[in-house]
Amino acid sequence: MTTNKTIEQRVEELEKRVATLERASSRGVVSSALKAKKSSAKEFLMTKELKTEIQKTLALAYYLEYMEGFQSFNVADLEAVFRSAKEKLPKNINDAVNKNIAHGLIMEAAEKKDNKKAWVITSTGEKYVEEEFKKSN
Repeated sequence: MTTNKTIEQRVEELEKRVATLERASSRGVVSSALKAKKSSAKEFLMTKELKTEIQKTLALAYYLEYMEGFQSFNVADLEAVFRSAKEKLPKNINDAVNKNIAHGLIMEAAEKKDNKKAWVITSTGEKYVEEEFKKSN
């Protein structure tokens, strides 16, 4: 019985990943990502115009989901991606996430990740990163 539940959970996880890839593909994110070499977190941030640590938190959360394939992310994931991008950690990552939640850009994930609260980017958050953070030349 435990094996069936594990298989069911795995199938559900894979279905979520496929749905995410299909959404990204319809916006051209996957096709361009497959054609080019994968960007580092730092390179991704350099393509965006970000002024606050709240904006950086949202952009790096997007990076985790769309460039790294995370189903959800937690504080440890955000800390790790800030470090990999060589960016100063926000004074309070939870506060940065909560401010993004208040604006409807991030929401709590259905399940915890590594026994910690986890989050996902909302569709509004996806569009915000893709459209509002464009770097002007």
